[in-house]
Amino acid sequence: MQLEPEGPGAESARAASAARRRTLVVVAPWIGLVVALALIALAMIVPPLLGQDMNIRSFPPLHAEWMPRLGPGTLPAVLLAVAAAVWGVPLARRLRWGALLGVVYAAAVAWMVALATVDGWDGIGRILEHRYEYLGTARAVTDFGATLRDYVAHIPLDSEDNWPVHIAGHPPGALLFFVVLVRLGLGGGLAAGFAVLIVGATAALAVLTLLRRFGAEDTARRSAPFLAMGPAAIWFAVSADGMFAAVAAWGLCALGFAATARARAQEAGDGRAGVRGTGSTVVWSVLAGLLLGYCVMMSYGLPILGILALAVLALGRDWRPLPIAALAALGVVLVFAASGFAWWEAFPVLVERYWDGVASRRQFTYWVWGNLAALSISAGPLLGAAIATTAARATGWRAEAPAERVVIVLALAAAATIVAADLSQMSKAEVERIWLPFVPWLLVGTALLTERWRRAGFAGQLAFALVVQHLLVTSW
Repeated sequence: MQLEPEGPGAESARAASAARRRTLVVVAPWIGLVVALALIALAMIVPPLLGQDMNIRSFPPLHAEWMPRLGPGTLPAVLLAVAAAVWGVPLARRLRWGALLGVVYAAAVAWMVALATVDGWDGIGRILEHRYEYLGTARAVTDFGATLRDYVAHIPLDSEDNWPVHIAGHPPGALLFFVVLVRLGLGGGLAAGFAVLIVGATAALAVLTLLRRFGAEDTARRSAPFLAMGPAAIWFAVSADGMFAAVAAWGLCALGFAATARARAQEAGDGRAGVRGTGSTVVWSVLAGLLLGYCVMMSYGLPILGILALAVLALGRDWRPLPIAALAALGVVLVFAASGFAWWEAFPVLVERYWDGVASRRQFTYWVWGNLAALSISAGPLLGAAIATTAARATGWRAEAPAERVVIVLALAAAATIVAADLSQMSKAEVERIWLPFVPWLLVGTALLTERWRRAGFAGQLAFALVVQHLLVTSW
């Protein structure tokens, strides 16, 4: 049967659809930015306007206090921000790849240190020394095996010698990290703070490396400034969740290498390509599973990294790493179980403590959108523009280049993790810290903005970070 040629009506409809999509892509960043700023403003205005106590430390939607100040880190932070705003975007485009990664890491570390030391050197270690945090307990641990065996018994709020908030609220993998630091002689607040900061700063490198592995080097370069420097550094610098973010990012990066190993080996074109590709797939899959499995043992919220993991495998077009990585991840969980801590036994107990504590007094009707306002502060308001643009570009999936498709999939998968976490009601407040592992993957969407938007937006992100850090004292 011979098909009739399409008439002028079909061609006109396609042209009209393309024109509507171009308009949507142009207005999307403005809509996203306005929504993010409106969320932030409403989240600050609504509680005092309605006379409601949101049961956090005095400045909803952040767990923070109003305290305008200047400090030793102010001048370095301002100078770094000015230099980055002027040269960051063009440098990311021109530097050799290895040099770019080095500059991104150095800039991330310097930015975190400068922001934290607005409160002096105490700004780096003070938060980890808090009685709710890990260090005090880590110093007291003499037998980690015994700690694991008794771990669940000390989670309930009414138990004798119940754990401090963060110990109770996380599996023991987080505590083990700090126990190791103590054993290495890095158990002081400043030393442990620097360890967390130095590890956390590598998250940007993992994301950029994965983007390049997927053939999206140009989009990696476009997003590099936003991954290196932004408001999230305020919390990355002093929170264990910044370290969690780095472990998660490297786990997903390893999974991406596993999913592309066979294709890379076949491109080499020799007779042993299949054997080499299979071997590389197995090695990378095991590494990914070990890292992502350890994430599960550091935070009860990180199993939803599975959404991003599936996105990575879909982009790599190879699902063979999935069972290998899953078995390796399960192995990590089972090692802890054999040592005395069963995740599946602990989680229901943790949920009970969560609802016995402050969570029952935090209104979901506020936090279901207040969380998004807190995220818009920690990731920066340009996040709204990036996600809106990503969604708009996704409507014309077939017209997008392969590199842009990589960004669309990763950014939307990260957005899906946020939706899942938000609706779970297990993340009511404090998400400026809790959601740090998802922030770098959300920010890859900045690569889809125009250069004009990226230049102005990056400068705005830096200025916003300076304002937040100098007006508010955050709790983590």
